[in-house]
Amino acid sequence: MALVETVPPPAAVIIEKPAGKTPWARVKPFVLSLIVPALLLAFWQVATTRRWTRLIPTPYEVGEYMIDFAVGGIYDDAFSATLLTHLMASMSRVYGGFALAALFALPLGLMIGRIPTARMVLDPFLQVMRPIPVTAWLPLSMILFGLGPRSAFALVCLGAFYPILLNTIFGVRSVDPKLFEAASMLGCQGNAQFYKVVLPAALPSIFTGLRLGLGLAWFVIVVGEMTGVPQGLGAVIMDGRTLSRTELVICGMIIIGIAGYVSDRIVVLIGNRLLAWSPTHHG
Repeated sequence: MALVETVPPPAAVIIEKPAGKTPWARVKPFVLSLIVPALLLAFWQVATTRRWTRLIPTPYEVGEYMIDFAVGGIYDDAFSATLLTHLMASMSRVYGGFALAALFALPLGLMIGRIPTARMVLDPFLQVMRPIPVTAWLPLSMILFGLGPRSAFALVCLGAFYPILLNTIFGVRSVDPKLFEAASMLGCQGNAQFYKVVLPAALPSIFTGLRLGLGLAWFVIVVGEMTGVPQGLGAVIMDGRTLSRTELVICGMIIIGIAGYVSDRIVVLIGNRLLAWSPTHHG
């Protein structure tokens, strides 16, 4: 009699699908990001309606003037419907100065970080110049470049230069020596190591420097546009201060903040796309 071996059926394998995000989880970051602005807006409203200060307009008055600044039709003064003109003027100086700063800082940072002789020659001088604030350069820039957009352009470039330079140097000098050993074992020698090892490994730090540099470019645009330029958000803020129009000053500040935030998000998106391979990038 043949023995029939009975094999028990395999247990059913249950594959659990990853749970999707709940609606609350999706909107939670956005809701949490609104808490601080909402509290600040509430404090501003209370402070102005209770007359704790008579120099600051209410949020409603600023909002109304912002609409007039953007599209006109309410006050119809010299600043009505001029937001786009001033914003484009400031953006041209910010992005132009930032691009020029990156053009000089990136190769200089790569050279200082990679070549010891270049570091010994240039680093002490740059470290002495770095603590000098952009505002201290304002008189000299007006002498060297004259009144107007060129001085603003130079000051924005100077403000964005050092964050890009320092982060590029840091990125190059932080490359793990084991990567060079591994590259040598695979036949990568000489200048090829720079393009295939140093540059990719330093890219996360370089993008951090570009992000900081662009943020500082927006930071110093007000100083840059104190040089007698007729158009620009910094010029609007200075005009508002001269005319004692606080609502105009606050509108200029809000637009600079929003424009700087959008610029930062664009750099982060580009960095996330280009550095998706890097485990050290957390944009």
